[in-house]
Amino acid sequence: MTNDDILTLAEAADYLKISYHRAAELARTNALPHFRLGRQIRVSRTELMEWIERGGQALPGGWRRKADE
Repeated sequence: MTNDDILTLAEAADYLKISYHRAAELARTNALPHFRLGRQIRVSRTELMEWIERGGQALPGGWRRKADE
């Protein structure tokens, strides 16, 4: 894995065209494949592409779920 294969959560959110907060929520609920470097969240580009090809995964509770739940 090279540095080009590792995305920040913000870069992954930009790629997915979702907000950073939505990406963080997906990571927090383990819906988005990610790993941590200390307190920082990183996403493998390869795992992200595989996740997209498999159809991704929605947040539990659907799109109406409030961010504070």
